[in-house]
Amino acid sequence: MRLAVITGGSSGIGAATARLLTARGWQCVLLARGAELLEKVAAEIQAEAEVCDVSDRAQVDEVAARIAERHPAVGLLVNNAGYTGRRGFLELQPEEIENIVDTVYLGSVWCTRAFLPLLEAARPADVVNVVSVAGTFAHGASGPYSASKHAQLAFSRSIRTELAGRGVRVHTVNPGPVETPGFPQRHLLSRRVGSRLVLQPERIAETIVRAVERDRAEVVVPRYLRVAGAVQALAPGTIARLATRARGRL
Repeated sequence: MRLAVITGGSSGIGAATARLLTARGWQCVLLARGAELLEKVAAEIQAEAEVCDVSDRAQVDEVAARIAERHPAVGLLVNNAGYTGRRGFLELQPEEIENIVDTVYLGSVWCTRAFLPLLEAARPADVVNVVSVAGTFAHGASGPYSASKHAQLAFSRSIRTELAGRGVRVHTVNPGPVETPGFPQRHLLSRRVGSRLVLQPERIAETIVRAVERDRAEVVVPRYLRVAGAVQALAPGTIARLATRARGRL
């Protein structure tokens, strides 16, 4: 039985991924900051639970060491932990900006570093970084969050090449809006057209598993949202002007 470590495993995408992997014969270790919900999900699927704030490098190292005492190898690491930050740069407090960057970007860095020896022991092994369409397309209402996701995406792309020689494959999953407890989509669900854009965690879990099984380097779900990132990359000035005008009409 292969072992998967999933951060942000107490709800949403993390919990859905753990349930799917368990159904496919994986043993899971779930990481999250809050103990109560984490232990509930772990008990449901007979997984192990470790309370851990991935933004704290020392905590991540300690958890990785504890897991290494129980397991010789980790076949899959899913870096899914996130931090809500939809407000813009001028609206967020400095501490909130730090929390976003530390959790979203650095959390995936610290976890990948800490679990790398266990991943190498299981090679071929896989790392999945759950990023976001916000990592490919930036807009004014979510500057710090989008910036942290851009950093996480760049990190994923760079280490895919770097870790290939160590027998560790890196995959990036970039979802559009997903309805989860940590990232509620009420502003979209309240609109007829917007409600059709909102995904459920189970669909992202299926995408994560397929990315690993098919060795997909980078996946955007739904696929049509790939256009947003491509358009901004090709015409950043035009997109900025349109966004500024739209904001001025609000």
